[in-house]
Amino acid sequence: MNTQINNVRLSPHFLLNEFLNLGKYSQNIPSMQEVVNMTYGCHLLLEPARNEVGPIIINSGFRNEAVNRKVGGVRNSQHLLGQAADIRLKDPGQFPKLVEFLKASPYTDQLLTGNGWLHVSWNPFAQPRHFVRIGYYT
Repeated sequence: MNTQINNVRLSPHFLLNEFLNLGKYSQNIPSMQEVVNMTYGCHLLLEPARNEVGPIIINSGFRNEAVNRKVGGVRNSQHLLGQAADIRLKDPGQFPKLVEFLKASPYTDQLLTGNGWLHVSWNPFAQPRHFVRIGYYT
């Protein structure tokens, strides 16, 4: 299964494997719905953001319940649904531009920034909340 996952493309620049961290959490396998949710986020948020600011690195994407507990994620984390990613940029100088882009996107459900990284979420099934907290993770 892991070999198959390595080649699944969610969008032109993002692979499913980037969202799973299988090297560390080998049982972190999403359902088909969770893959669809990640694909939605890639196409409507991450690819457009990448077009604005350059390469994006996924620190954390999908998390099953066991992984979410291990990393201290909240019980209702959108990571559990494949509806969130913690990201950073290859070029950290573009971070302010990324924040502004995601704040302005109609698809951003939640945007929480840290020191050089951010959490962004989306929801294919509900109106985005546009919940933004700059400096949330400090």
